Amino acid sequence: MLRYWLGFNKTPGIGARRLQSLINRFGSVQAAWQAPAHELAELGLEQRALNNLLAARSQLNLDAELERTQAAGVRLISWDDPAYPSYLKQIPSPPPLLFFKGDFLPEDEYAVAIVGTRRSTVYGRECALRLSQNLVAAGVTIVSGLARGIDGIAHRAALEAGGRTIAVLGNGLDTIYPSEHRQLAAQIVQRGALVSEHALGVHPEARHFPARNRIISGLSLAVVVVEGRWSSGAIITAKQALEQGREVFAVPGSILSQSSEGPNRLLKEGATPALSANDILEALNLTQVTQQLDARHILPTDPTEAQLLEKLSAEPLHIDEIGRIMQLPAPEVASALAMLELKGMVRQVGGMQYVLARESGPVYRID
Repeated sequence: MLRYWLGFNKTPGIGARRLQSLINRFGSVQAAWQAPAHELAELGLEQRALNNLLAARSQLNLDAELERTQAAGVRLISWDDPAYPSYLKQIPSPPPLLFFKGDFLPEDEYAVAIVGTRRSTVYGRECALRLSQNLVAAGVTIVSGLARGIDGIAHRAALEAGGRTIAVLGNGLDTIYPSEHRQLAAQIVQRGALVSEHALGVHPEARHFPARNRIISGLSLAVVVVEGRWSSGAIITAKQALEQGREVFAVPGSILSQSSEGPNRLLKEGATPALSANDILEALNLTQVTQQLDARHILPTDPTEAQLLEKLSAEPLHIDEIGRIMQLPAPEVASALAMLELKGMVRQVGGMQYVLARESGPVYRID
């Protein structure tokens, strides 16, 4: 099936929403790829997209394309694969197909993005380094964009601290941009992953990077902006994080520094100050990541816990109300909630009220 996902990936004008519509209509990605032209037109596929799809079907050798990709050491993972990153799948228009080198591991669920300007200051570089190292020490995976400046420092600091890091590229994985990060990219593959939504042969272009940034935030529980102008890619990432319901943190800086314009304005508009890694860990309920992972492995989710996870959301629910909804005795509900807290899957927000630990979400927006 991967070759059909790859075919659609290489067809201009067929994005996530259109592809989902095609799959819904025809039942599978293979059936959508092979659908008759008149049925595609009847579905409402616009003429340019239809022409592109018909041209791709006649010109592409999907088996050869797949072999070429795999020969380059690049693996593919599609929407319908259970191993597709769960948080990324929750965002609007997630990439139907991911290209990656390295590995996604269960612990990458505990990921935080650290982003910032390419023209970093000494202050910004030191902040990125310390935040990355201290988050990694707590078991958190660092996500960033492999760019010069803050991104590269965050990746390197994570690796030097013995942790994991994921780099999201805005081009095919056969090109490392910037080129001076080739060695860093190779190290990331060994303890993390290089990720892209672009096939081999796609070159870095400015128009790719805003879309790339939605993947950075989509793979993460939160985005930390270290430095950047208000018009920077780091702020675009923060805005996308908010749209995805993710937390946004900002490192305060001098009001005289252009590099701190973005983070300072984020703080003014409601972002959480990141004065240390502990601020991030506490806000995200990540102070015991290692223990939570161990608990999940040792104590699998039972049916009651699974029901609770379905009922809970970002909206606080009192334990008595939870019991009424689930029609379960209070001791059983309390026991299941305690176990889910131990696993880091739910969080008490005061007064015996509970929310899903990963869905607390931001409470402000960027204008």
